[in-house]
Amino acid sequence: MAEPPVLETAQVADALGLGPMPDTATYTELFVFQLYPYASVYLGAEGMLGGEARDRVAGFWRALGETPPVEPDHLSVMLALYARLVEMEENESERLRREGWHGARKAFLWEHLLSWLPVYLDKLGEVACGFYRSWGELLMQALVAEAKALGEQARLPLHLRDAPGLVDPRTGEVGDFLQSLLTPVRSGMILVRSDLSGAARRLGLGLRLGERKYILKALFGQDGAAVLDWLAEEASRWAERHRGRRAALGAVAAVWEEKAVASARLLRELEETAKTELPNAFTSGRS
Repeated sequence: MAEPPVLETAQVADALGLGPMPDTATYTELFVFQLYPYASVYLGAEGMLGGEARDRVAGFWRALGETPPVEPDHLSVMLALYARLVEMEENESERLRREGWHGARKAFLWEHLLSWLPVYLDKLGEVACGFYRSWGELLMQALVAEAKALGEQARLPLHLRDAPGLVDPRTGEVGDFLQSLLTPVRSGMILVRSDLSGAARRLGLGLRLGERKYILKALFGQDGAAVLDWLAEEASRWAERHRGRRAALGAVAAVWEEKAVASARLLRELEETAKTELPNAFTSGRS
């Protein structure tokens, strides 16, 4: 469903009982302007398309002896690959080969889907229309069922093992701090454009047009303490969400919770000093 609405996806939607597909404008608002459907955005230490996170997904394709597609980390491509792995396991009659497909299926589920997709679907449930929200709920149910059926992986996904936390602007660059806030695997939360516009309205601040990092910096320049308070609340809210998934996702959910808790803690510390260090940092042009 994370693709432009065409006849084929409309037929799948109908089979799932989701009803008529939204129009192209609705799709674009959700998947192009708000929630990019690429794993690398949520698992990469840069919070951007491509990079090492995408390379790891591509590496899984190569391990299967295949050439990776152009966008191996696109959600639709990844779900199609997982469905194929399930099919290969179920259709394999030779025991050792079937066990091999089972191992590949479990590895892909935990390394490349459960490592980020539940967090993504959480946000989708907030910002999407009813059609996509229902699709997200169905997908989440399927993921939890798969996690239960296959059992938890012995080791954390590599994406999560390597992920750093937020940059402290008291010792690092402000620009790096802002980017880390917008990098889910570092902050433990997903902040989309509608979050920033909502924060501006709530705090009575002016909203600049542009990329999220530019918008966030402009908000900080107007009232750093208030923005830090809002961000700390967001991080705490995300920590509660992750905690609620521990029973289903175990250590994966725990890592996301720890990231959000650490972010909330740092943001509260920064709020205490916002009247001294931070205003100068955000208005001096240091980035």
